[in-house]
Amino acid sequence: MPELPEVETVVRTLAPYLVGRRIVEARFTSRFVTPGNRAKLARQVSGRKIEAVTRRGKFIVMALDQGHLIVHLGMTGKLLSNGTPTTHTHGVFTLDEGVLFYDDPRQFGRIEWGDARVKKLGPEPLLVGLAEFSASLRKRKTRVKALLLNQAFIAGLGNIYVDEILFLSGIHPLAQASRLSAPRVAKMHQAMVEILTLAIAHRGSSISDYVDADGNRGDFQMLHRVYGREGEACVQCGTAIRKVVVAGRGTHYCPACQRRRPA
Repeated sequence: MPELPEVETVVRTLAPYLVGRRIVEARFTSRFVTPGNRAKLARQVSGRKIEAVTRRGKFIVMALDQGHLIVHLGMTGKLLSNGTPTTHTHGVFTLDEGVLFYDDPRQFGRIEWGDARVKKLGPEPLLVGLAEFSASLRKRKTRVKALLLNQAFIAGLGNIYVDEILFLSGIHPLAQASRLSAPRVAKMHQAMVEILTLAIAHRGSSISDYVDADGNRGDFQMLHRVYGREGEACVQCGTAIRKVVVAGRGTHYCPACQRRRPA
């Protein structure tokens, strides 16, 4: 699933095509991607001018001259500014200049009217300060991996980047968040900023379907230290990377560099 760096890259490549454009007509064909009244949604966006395209967590937010259109890419969603329709095209936006396509083979993504969902998200990881981050962690007795995946706690992180952040900060994914010491929390906060900033610079991780709005893949997957490397040697100590299930998600870590220990 595209996470913060991938969605940020999509937004950055999409904005030049969309900002200032007017949606002449919209058409939606999936009851999963656009649940509810698809004809009504098409009417709501038709004729509207796109004033801004931004990211909030894993959501793409299109601010229109009236209202907001929210897109979540799910597992396999793509917004393509210069593509052609396929059997997996479930959204077509005809603009006053050009056409925008939404493709989604598995149809786990969402296109919705209104910004109610994004208002429920936690702070942005690249904007939240250490003091706020630390105070929030101290209140949570849950496992740190599960907590960082919680979009109400912090928005935009997913399986790939949580694994990479915890490795860089030397924290075991099953460590209890509230018991982490101040130095370890500070290290995790720093790792979060470093990993996400670097991933954005590399245009995200193309593990399977992800491409940006121009159809180009990212290459941060070449820099993964633990994610997807089960059984391979740790880049720091040579120990075999392990994979366990945490919060229902496959979780990669180094048992030597990320030992469970008292906070």
